[in-house]
Amino acid sequence: MSCSALGRRLVACLLNISEARRRDLVETVARAAITDTHALATALTERVAGTSAFLFGWADSPQRRGLAQRRKEIGWFKKVKDMSSIQPDVGPQATRRYGITGVGACPYVMNCNVTIDTQDLALGRIVALAIRESSSGGIPGVQVMALPHEGVMEIACNVESVQGGPPSSSSYGQEQWPSFAIGGQNFCHAPASLITERVAELARHHGVAIKGTALVGFTPRECRRLAERALSNGIGEFWKELQRVHM
Repeated sequence: MSCSALGRRLVACLLNISEARRRDLVETVARAAITDTHALATALTERVAGTSAFLFGWADSPQRRGLAQRRKEIGWFKKVKDMSSIQPDVGPQATRRYGITGVGACPYVMNCNVTIDTQDLALGRIVALAIRESSSGGIPGVQVMALPHEGVMEIACNVESVQGGPPSSSSYGQEQWPSFAIGGQNFCHAPASLITERVAELARHHGVAIKGTALVGFTPRECRRLAERALSNGIGEFWKELQRVHM
């Protein structure tokens, strides 16, 4: 790959598509993800007969509905799903055998999972609701669920970027929100420290302490640094280097 704008974005994308070991497959998926997610979804349903997909984020044009909203709309969280009621965006009617696959793209997302020292699922849901973006006073860009995890409760957050600058309210912390630009548009995302502090405060009101915070994914700045490193050193299979890179 040449050191072009597309090349930089492609290598950055490769950093997070690390499960596969075939370079051609990974590069095809990454290139599709940053150029045409609808084509990727179509290719999937054509390659694997019987599969279907729904679109979210930038792939869901022009609404650009988030993953959490799309999951709710198709009944993702229901224990018993009525597959006949699901209307896929791509492919045939969804079936129990194949389910339905979500395909989407967004400027940036990471996972910030804060564990609180309790097994009380109801309390975990109270904390999750309080910081969820859709709640009054919630943190912009944060989609969250409370999940039992190894004897404690995990407040599992998807932290997505939001367009524009960070909120001006002091309730969103004093730390500067990480920011970046794509195609002349500015984006930022909530820092992990703010999420941890908010969860700790809410849990403390119920006499519960936090046990720790785990981050999954690179910050935009770190992603760019690693992409430039891969390009400058001609590392075409950067996922093999990830064992020596800490997220």
